[in-house]
Amino acid sequence: MTMIKDFKPKYIVDESSKEQAVIIDIEVWKELLERLEMLDDIEAYDKTKKESLEFVDFEKAVKEL
Repeated sequence: MTMIKDFKPKYIVDESSKEQAVIIDIEVWKELLERLEMLDDIEAYDKTKKESLEFVDFEKAVKEL
C-alpha cells in the first residue's frame, strides 16, 4: 500500500499560476480509488449499525419474495 506522503503529484496551473488540475501516477490513482471504496464500505457499515433492525420470520420473508 502506497503511503500518501509518497505521492508525487504534478499540478497543471493557469496563466496566474493557480492550480487547476493534478496529474498522478496511475498506480497512485488505483490506490486512491481502492481507499475510497473502503471508506464507502465503512460508511455504509456505520450507517447500517445506527439503524434499528427489523427481524422477519423466514417463512414470511419467503412468501414476500
